[in-house]
Amino acid sequence: MKKHFQTLPDSELDIMLALWNGHPDMPRSEIEAQVNRNKSLAPTTILSLLTRLEKKNFVSVKKDGKMNLYTPLVSQRDYRQQESKSVLEKLYGNSLKNFVVSLYHGREIDREDIQELDEFLHGLEQKED
Repeated sequence: MKKHFQTLPDSELDIMLALWNGHPDMPRSEIEAQVNRNKSLAPTTILSLLTRLEKKNFVSVKKDGKMNLYTPLVSQRDYRQQESKSVLEKLYGNSLKNFVVSLYHGREIDREDIQELDEFLHGLEQKED
């Protein structure tokens, strides 16, 4: 049975994205550099967010001299899967059709998108057979 994770606020999710796109045992300075490509957060803010994520069991921290090294404990795939399922259930009544319609409402769906969805759905059908 998969573990249930709480939904992260955007600021904590930014930290997790940096960790998922980085490597195990990342120092705060590397995490900060990645996050600050898109935002401007103070080092103390990054440290506070990392502490919160550690308390929530999203990251582990180990000491290397005076430096803390951070590693994600939750995979991006597992988190993404849970969040996607939650959005589908809460906002679209578990209807994949309603979700797709909402995504493309008011926008032309090109043939490439339709073909990609069609291939994905056919792949699912074949797995069930």
